[in-house]
Amino acid sequence: MKIKVNNKIHEFSEGVTPKEVAEKLHLTAPDQAVTVSINGHLRDFSTPLSDGDEVTFWNFDDPKGKEVFWHTSAHVLAQAILRLWPAAQPTIGPPIENGFYYDFGNLTISDEDFAKIEKEVESILSENYKTERMEFANKGEARSAFSKNPYKCELIEGFQETPISAYRQGEFFDLCRGPHMAALNKIKAFKVLKTSGAYWRGDSTKEMLTRVYAISFPEKKRLKEYLQLLEEAKKRDHKVLGPALDLFTFKEEAPGMPFILPHGMIIWNRLIDFLREHLKEGGYVEIKTPTMMSKELWERSGHWYHYRDNMYTSQVENRDFAIKPMNCPGCMLYYKTAIHSYRELPLRVAEIGHVHRFEASGALNGLFRVRSFHQDDAHLFMRPDQIQDEIERILELIEKIYTTFSLPFRLELSTRPEKSKTIGSDEDWENATNGLKGALDAWGHTYHINEGDGAFYGPKIDIHIRDAIGRSWQMGTVQLDMSLPQKFELEFVASNAGHERPVMLHRAIFGSIERFFGILIEHFSGKFPFWLSPYQVCIATVADRHAPYAHELKKKIEKLGIICDIDESNESVGKKVREAQMRKTCYLLTVGDKEVENKTVALRTRDNVVHGEIDISDFLAKVVKERDERALMSPFSTAP
Repeated sequence: MKIKVNNKIHEFSEGVTPKEVAEKLHLTAPDQAVTVSINGHLRDFSTPLSDGDEVTFWNFDDPKGKEVFWHTSAHVLAQAILRLWPAAQPTIGPPIENGFYYDFGNLTISDEDFAKIEKEVESILSENYKTERMEFANKGEARSAFSKNPYKCELIEGFQETPISAYRQGEFFDLCRGPHMAALNKIKAFKVLKTSGAYWRGDSTKEMLTRVYAISFPEKKRLKEYLQLLEEAKKRDHKVLGPALDLFTFKEEAPGMPFILPHGMIIWNRLIDFLREHLKEGGYVEIKTPTMMSKELWERSGHWYHYRDNMYTSQVENRDFAIKPMNCPGCMLYYKTAIHSYRELPLRVAEIGHVHRFEASGALNGLFRVRSFHQDDAHLFMRPDQIQDEIERILELIEKIYTTFSLPFRLELSTRPEKSKTIGSDEDWENATNGLKGALDAWGHTYHINEGDGAFYGPKIDIHIRDAIGRSWQMGTVQLDMSLPQKFELEFVASNAGHERPVMLHRAIFGSIERFFGILIEHFSGKFPFWLSPYQVCIATVADRHAPYAHELKKKIEKLGIICDIDESNESVGKKVREAQMRKTCYLLTVGDKEVENKTVALRTRDNVVHGEIDISDFLAKVVKERDERALMSPFSTAP
């Protein structure tokens, strides 16, 4: 029979499995063939194949590969812990962005136990168990198998579909949807990272569990590199640098809602100004919609039924209201304030909207996960024949913006899920997907396709950036929506005078501006490029008699729109230098007797290179150019 494997046709005997196919194609290295998709769905390696099946093997570097690799590793972690603490009760153990965790009831451990767990993991991996899938025909059978674990029984009660699956490796048996790797021998490196408390099912009214975080790799070298990255990431931690640089803080009176401080506002406003420049160039109009709107709006959009647990609600004059968790429904109301003609389209509408979403306290993480944030949303209304052109314009905008911050990026196209789970006609989906794919092809850069991973209301393009130390971040998205225009009955007058429904694109580039701010702090390690920095120039006096000249320089510098501080304290010049370095000040200008006499300054850059005496006019000409060009590299330094 013929099987398409990674887009090439191969012939195999009847009943062949993906495991056998991988072996015949020599895809057996630890980082190869970590998992497999059959006709677009992740499956186990033991699944029999049929004639005409399309098979895709995913390696560890693919998100699908990591997901299955780390989920299998989570079972290894649970197996090791149960060998060491047999009375512990395993609950859930999902893969996360970097590694995985497993939650346990009736378990108390500390950092001192990590080495013991890792040693037991090594023992399990050396035994190289094969993973076996088992299925229960109904909930009764599943409950019976897990009768001693109340957490598993509770999960079983909530399942809607049968059969219910479980996986075995050696003596360890766990409730799990799967799939898993065929065996454990691809796991070559394993590290327990930390432990914390976590409420069962994220509900603070339920019992506290012990959560154990870990990570694994197909090579020991990768683990070593990851641990080095963690050490570097600690130095760049925005939760430490942000408050130290007077950028932001959090208060108990508003948990999960950041306070942006004076120096942080300098960066914030420059980011917004930068964004608005591009919006103006791109032909966008900008709106501002109310923060709180009525229950009826959220019912119409669907959020009241599907997102209410994450919304902040209130009652005013016996009417229910909700603070907006997203900007989209407000923009739908804006569109309906006028009658639109096909001649107006595309209509590009931007909103830098302040939204609120309830997040469990345990999920909050500095600026990366907050309850109050701003989104640089845009909604583009267009005719179907305009989709590709508009996507191309968005891709150009994405490239301009991320390049300014030296953030390389990659794109992923997610296509239609199962037909029964989507809205819109086949023609709508074909036009939408072809428009997105055509734009990506015309853009000329590589991109990845996630088959069947789109939303129920349309295909989407996800944006992933890579920061200075190689970490990948999921950023904004470009999403085609066939749902909201339908729910809000949006129309435009067509060329034949009839009424047609516009196609709508959601577009966010920064995504959450707070989160992007946090990423920039870590990307630049607090050493922002000159145009963005809140600490651009500091003048340090050698003695009190040099203060008048310093203030004269400060006025001259500030007239050019450059931020300038003066350190005229009684501290030594050495301490003033250290203080400026701590603040990540771009340029320190020292003035003493010689500089006052010659009307010059002594220049020291942020990378601690001493340039000595320099003419102030030459200095200012160069930094004004650096600012106006939004340069990443200082004209005085080899480091940004």
